[in-house]
Amino acid sequence: MNDISALARLVRYYSIASTTAAGSGHPTTALSATDLMVGLMFGGHFRADLDDPAHPNNDRLVFSKGHAAPLLYALYGAAGKVSEDNLLRLREFGHALEGHPTLAFPYTEAPTGSLGQGLSIGMGLALNAKYIDKVPYNTFVLMGDSEVAEGSVWEAMALASHYGLDNLVGIIDVNRIGQRGQTMLAHDVDTYAKRADAFGWHAIVLDGHDADAVDAAYAEALATTGKPVMLVARTLKGSGASEVADADGWHGKALTEEMMERAVAELGDIDKSARGAVAAPAAATPARPTVTSAEAPKYAKGDLVATRRAYGTSLIRVFEDCPEIVVLDAETGNSTFSEVFEGVYPDRFFEMYIAEQNMVGAAIGLSRRGKTPFVSTFAAFFSRAFDQIRMSQYSDANIKFVGSHAGVSIGEDGASQMGLEDLAMFRTLLGSVVLYPSDAVQADKLIEVAAKHHGNVYIRTTRMDTAVLYDDDEEFPIGGSKTLRSSDADVATLIGCGVTLHQALAAHDDLKADGIATRVIDLYSVKPVDEATLACAATETGLLITVEDHFAEGGIADAVRSGLDGQNAKVHSLAVRKLPRSGKPDELLDLEEISASAIARTVRDLTA
Repeated sequence: MNDISALARLVRYYSIASTTAAGSGHPTTALSATDLMVGLMFGGHFRADLDDPAHPNNDRLVFSKGHAAPLLYALYGAAGKVSEDNLLRLREFGHALEGHPTLAFPYTEAPTGSLGQGLSIGMGLALNAKYIDKVPYNTFVLMGDSEVAEGSVWEAMALASHYGLDNLVGIIDVNRIGQRGQTMLAHDVDTYAKRADAFGWHAIVLDGHDADAVDAAYAEALATTGKPVMLVARTLKGSGASEVADADGWHGKALTEEMMERAVAELGDIDKSARGAVAAPAAATPARPTVTSAEAPKYAKGDLVATRRAYGTSLIRVFEDCPEIVVLDAETGNSTFSEVFEGVYPDRFFEMYIAEQNMVGAAIGLSRRGKTPFVSTFAAFFSRAFDQIRMSQYSDANIKFVGSHAGVSIGEDGASQMGLEDLAMFRTLLGSVVLYPSDAVQADKLIEVAAKHHGNVYIRTTRMDTAVLYDDDEEFPIGGSKTLRSSDADVATLIGCGVTLHQALAAHDDLKADGIATRVIDLYSVKPVDEATLACAATETGLLITVEDHFAEGGIADAVRSGLDGQNAKVHSLAVRKLPRSGKPDELLDLEEISASAIARTVRDLTA
């Protein structure tokens, strides 16, 4: 049996000593949750092979309150997996123990610190265990009371209940004090519990510093079936160090050397040789899906097919080679056409309803367990989940984002539904890939390319029907482009993708009738761009005209300019520059001067 009291003292010591050595950090928030986490890890409730952090049956522990990172590291120090010397290098440049948990520390489930995201990530981990791998691991998520004000927490609360995730345990460390002053509910644990209960969770109120109460709460949580469990623990910020306990003004401040000495003396006997044992994981083999063979869709040149329609059909085909695919949608499956995939693989599809932040957070969790989530909604609505998308880049995430209904070309629905910032948003992510198919064949092939590429990929699809341009055997590698029209007499290069490529082709034909030759490039890979083809076009034609159904900032024009960095190339941008409104697609393309007639007029003006 582990000596919980001795391990709690040791963990408190490590949390204080490491932050004092660093001269920064959050020792008081680590101290408030110490008894909760020691009781979990060393009380026989947490099951994991610590020598194999990736073991498929390990219980998962998400530190949503990432500023409690010193506690996370201290726990594994007490388990004998991190030396004291390493603990005392907290926050050092180049060291694994960063200020908030990252993947540099092998026991981090997902990087956290932007508050309110951990429960969604935990929900993704729990979905994987219950419905995909079908293995008996549990997921525990430690949250701070301040972050419960975040709407994403309640998105996760609602959906976890809907899916009956009885393998998910949330833990709210109700220590009363936030970054500045008292939290919204202070120590009103009953209200937290009532809210959790109202969202369909089993709530357990407890004293977070009573070892017996903590042990009983975990036992009750793990015995609960049919619904997730929320532990609502009343604690004191800085517990164990009376000089700062329950005191305002100590968030994010390390104790001085003198204060540390007094706190350590107060802790009493600290056995640095104490090591806590962790229960072994259950024996189980992850389930494998039953795969249905599917033929590639057949599209004939000239057929009018919206690129969004190719999405679900392509996923069915690709799933045979990529059985780790899981599809999530925000109640738009009949518009994104993810419902086509759901019809064949209902067990690999999760309706996430209109809660995009939670959807992306859950996708991070699924990705961390080796799945390949395809996440789809209207392009515009990814913007409300950008913080989760931003954090995914630190998780080695392998998420494929598919945004439909992009641009003013969606027509009558109006500005609120028009994704006009999405290309810029996803281009900013480190190492991201941004793809923009112009026809159904290309969309089908790019879905496959995305599925087989490790890393975050954004695919922009469109609402309106566009003509099929390519043969079924055409290939579209990441970083490529297609030159569709070219001659030695070209006076300008028209660069488009999606809807605007078709407008550029029509403009090319109009200009050709007047004896004006233009090159047309399909820049389907917006990031990375085909630098060689762009450089050649700039040299040979002297003028590049980008045409995009997107705001001018951060989109195709900026991608082209970045690909020509250092070259003396003239780039003229046609983009959405007027306040969008409802109307027919052709009317709106004309309004924004990205229609075929506007492109042709621009070429005539610039080459006259």
